[in-house]
Formats: sequence, C-alpha cells, structure tokens
Amino acid sequence: MQLLKNLFQVSGDFNGITFDRPGALWNDGNAYVLKTLQGLILFDTGCGDTLEQVFDNMRYWNLAPEEIQYCLLTHPHLEHAGGAHLLKKRGVKIMAVSETAEAIASGDERCCGFLYHKTFHPVIVDQVLADKQKRNLFGVEIEVMHLPGHSPGCTAYVFMWEQKKIVISGDVISTQPGGDFGWNSAIDFDQKMYINSLRRFAKLNFDILLPGHGMPYFHKPRQKVEEAFASALVHSRK
Repeated sequence: MQLLKNLFQVSGDFNGITFDRPGALWNDGNAYVLKTLQGLILFDTGCGDTLEQVFDNMRYWNLAPEEIQYCLLTHPHLEHAGGAHLLKKRGVKIMAVSETAEAIASGDERCCGFLYHKTFHPVIVDQVLADKQKRNLFGVEIEVMHLPGHSPGCTAYVFMWEQKKIVISGDVISTQPGGDFGWNSAIDFDQKMYINSLRRFAKLNFDILLPGHGMPYFHKPRQKVEEAFASALVHSRK
C-alpha cells in the first residue's frame, strides 16, 4: 500500500496486508519500505512467517526485495523483528538501539515469542543506534528517537519525505480501535518509563504517524499521541 510517493506499508494484519493466522490481529506488525535511488530501507520485518507475503506486496509496487539494504527495527518483539534473521541471511544490514540489539541477539523472552507460541530466531545487528543520533541512509537523514517503556528498546524513526515530517513509531502507540497505547503483557514492560516516553513524544510536531499496529495516521498525529499519553495516565492510576 503506497502512503506517499515511494513510501509503502508492506505488512500488517490489521488491514490484511499480510495474514498470519485466523483471528490474529496482533501477530504481524506493520512494516514500511522507503524507496530511494540507491536502494530500499525497510522499517521492521513482520513476524517472519509472512516474509514471502511482504516480498509479494513489494513486487506489486515494483520494489525488488533484493534491493533492501537496511532494516531498522523499532523494538525486539516477534511480530516486528521476527524476520530479521531471514533478512540478515540475504545481506541486509540490521540496525537497532542497544536494548533491542541485546534482546534479539539472545532471542529470549524479551522477544515475546511466548505471546505467539512461536520461537524467536536470534540475530546479531550490524549497527547499534543511539537516541538522538542522525543517520544518513541513501541521502535520507533519519533521526533515532529512543522511547522505552513498551519495551526497553522501543524506538521511533523521524525523517522528512515529500515535504512531510514522518514518524515510524513501532508500538509506542497504536491506532487500532480499543488500544491506542503500548500497554501490554510483554515481560519487560515498564509503566513509569513508558509514561515518560509518551510525555516526550507528545511534544514532537510532525505530519504523519506510521504505527506498528493499526492504520497510518495523517490528520494531526500529535493529537493522537497526546490522547495516548492521557489514556496511559488514566490507566496507570486505576
């Protein structure tokens, strides 16, 4: 699904772009592809079991899977990073903050395979990122925004594209009905850390939100983050 010129969503079971198993609306997170003249940049991987579906979706838009050069992970949970080991075998450079890098290197319960009755296959990242770091990939300056809480490695990626400020946010918030924030059963969830991250995120001005679950959000996305922040505060006081 093309979101802007040369920016695509290529996985996600909420709207059936990919499909993992009946009745599952969380098993495959959203993955996005940015097409540049030098190659493709992928954000997240889906659960891994749907990677061929991801590739088929890419081919529909004339995006060659073999042209993926980088994959930036938003966090280590299986539905977002489960395909990283398969991409690594194809020569894709995997990038993530240290907390995510450590989790996926071990493949332990921090990767939440147990939530999906699946095994996470460990993988070593090629480049470790840091909060506020700016990486220039194929002429696109991508800023790393480390927003821990949902998991210690939760990361958003911020960049300009088509005169729009884009944020790929992973599971910092969701746009799915009935769950607009990243409160969950992950073993490494930290409530206080998460609320502090939402406080920081709610101060960011941007144009388009591309979440890890749910639909892309084009209309005043900062308000969506503020709503999630408010919801999390209410939830934390129950």
